[in-house]
Amino acid sequence: MRTLVITPTYNERENLELLAAAVLSQPGDLEYLIVDDNSPDGTGDLADQIAEREERFHVMHRAGKLGLGSAYREAFRRALQEGYDAVISMDGDWSHDPSYLPQLAQAAENADLVIGSRYLNGISVVNWELSRLIMSKFANGYVRTITGLPFQDATAGFQCIRREALEAIDLDSITTDGYSFLVELKYRMHYAGITGVEVPIIFTQRRAGASKISKAEILRSMLTPWRMRLGFWQ
Repeated sequence: MRTLVITPTYNERENLELLAAAVLSQPGDLEYLIVDDNSPDGTGDLADQIAEREERFHVMHRAGKLGLGSAYREAFRRALQEGYDAVISMDGDWSHDPSYLPQLAQAAENADLVIGSRYLNGISVVNWELSRLIMSKFANGYVRTITGLPFQDATAGFQCIRREALEAIDLDSITTDGYSFLVELKYRMHYAGITGVEVPIIFTQRRAGASKISKAEILRSMLTPWRMRLGFWQ
């Protein structure tokens, strides 16, 4: 299964070199796409250097910080246009371990959506502050209660999606951005009857750099489930 791993980046230069090597060393028919929002730290420049020596590594440059949701929408459209069988969304800070990529891709042989779940077997999170862990667990329970999503990790960003699932929804009509996009994407696929499963992963704190989650994004993430539940997404 020809699979495109996708990572939106903004100031992830410190992580990119080793992360790219780790992704491309995994078995399977994997390629890697970086979607860089004109990172001031030179992430895009480093990505270009990697692409020059590695044919399975690709770069999409954008004019500025346009957001996680729009980055994934553009990358998903590109994956469909270029004939990939599946995509995998993955963060660029090592919180998603590339060693799980083969497991996600293998599970996608029998499911259209495969979620790398932090909460499938209890709590599998390493090096988080207690306050952040509590907030994440609350957010998942909040989203699941309002939307009816059946997944233990409804806010997960590490997931494999087959092209059939992307084709079953209207990507251009998803207007949420940031991490709320990940929730709405799952909701739309579930609403469309897409088969989804979870596989356990261990989630870790980022290795370098700073978190991109803002207070505004937290507020949007609280409102998005209600917007979907009330039908404003249709």
